[in-house]
Amino acid sequence: MKRLYEDYAYGPEPIKNCFWDRSVPLPQLPPLSGSRKVDVAVIGAGYTGLSAALHLAQDGAEVAVVDAETPFWGASGRNGGFCCLGGAKASDKTLVTRFGNAGKTAFRRSEKAAVTCVADLITRHGIKADCHSNGETVLAHRPQDMTALRRQAIDIKNDYGVEAHYISAPHLSAHGMTGPFHGAMTIPIGFALNPRKYANGLLCAAQSAGAKVFANSPVTKLQKNQAFSLNTPQGQITAEKVIFATNGYSSDHLPDWMRGRYLPVQSSIIVTRPLTASEQAAQGWTSLQMAFDSRELLHYFRLMPDGRFLFGMRGGIFATARANKAAARKIKADFRQMFPAWADVEITDHWSGLVCLTRNLTPYIGPVPGLSGAFAGFAWHGNGIAMGSYAGAILADLLQNKASRHPYPAALKTIPNRFPAAPFRRHLLHPAYVGLALKDL
Repeated sequence: MKRLYEDYAYGPEPIKNCFWDRSVPLPQLPPLSGSRKVDVAVIGAGYTGLSAALHLAQDGAEVAVVDAETPFWGASGRNGGFCCLGGAKASDKTLVTRFGNAGKTAFRRSEKAAVTCVADLITRHGIKADCHSNGETVLAHRPQDMTALRRQAIDIKNDYGVEAHYISAPHLSAHGMTGPFHGAMTIPIGFALNPRKYANGLLCAAQSAGAKVFANSPVTKLQKNQAFSLNTPQGQITAEKVIFATNGYSSDHLPDWMRGRYLPVQSSIIVTRPLTASEQAAQGWTSLQMAFDSRELLHYFRLMPDGRFLFGMRGGIFATARANKAAARKIKADFRQMFPAWADVEITDHWSGLVCLTRNLTPYIGPVPGLSGAFAGFAWHGNGIAMGSYAGAILADLLQNKASRHPYPAALKTIPNRFPAAPFRRHLLHPAYVGLALKDL
């Protein structure tokens, strides 16, 4: 595979101390063996691939899903569990410039529809995912950021059809959100969950619908003649159509069209031991709201139902054991600075993974140009639970030449431009991170 980071990023070490692993072990599924003929082959068993497989199988298609590791081994099984608005990093101004006011609003409404899609999947398939939080809360880390949040009220109403709720700095403690913040805004859309329990629920639902899922089956060769031929170390699939659903764990040659169109970005997470009620009160954080601060290089965090506290942030541009240790020191230092009453609380878990963005700063869901019958969905910009699941549903309709059952705006159809100096594109992150850090001062 032609991947961007060091081998360490794609090995077992970054996920070795992942809390979710103790809640739902990675499923033990067989590798693909022998020859198999199906309607659709799906490469990647994360949210997008499993959602696509589920929807296709429910519509009667014969589907085979292959993953280089095990299902939801990548970002789908190691993220922070925020099912919320997002999927893009493009600003409202950028969206209006590219797609017009109507196009911007259409994309924002698709963000909301993506959250609803996940909620419906959880309800329909009885997935026990430890859901909590009434929407998401952004906390102003500077006084001027609260002013900026208040200016967003009209856009929030127009884009999502909901009213934002504001909390002034003096009232944060009454809402159980004490910290170095200057106020907060809650958008009542979204919820938090256990990401691996949700992914496992999708897997079980897809299998129950008839989809076949295979682990430890990296695609080593892909050809297209009359149909697609996918080779794995022990087997082969012939399929009329194929979906690439590998996101930040993609390869630059599968297919060649992907080269330089996506940029994996590292993210790190820590989890504490369960905090007692007195410890939560000492810090003044008792809320179960999923939250993040208003920084460009943001921190995201939440108190989980069992009393543990999850805290995450972006990582660096190198994926080595040494870099991982440095990232662990940095995230622990930021956590203790923001929540000083918990400075001595044991941190039981630290892990990292890859999120994915594009040069356009918008996701892509659609056909692979020049490869008839091939489709791809990637680049959820750190919000893959909602937008990745949503993409799978849209891809299922596209493959069947059906009108999409979900809003499918132009922003999701636009082909991402390639990054300059594609083989070295992760190094573009260093000056970007420096600039964003300066903006956060």
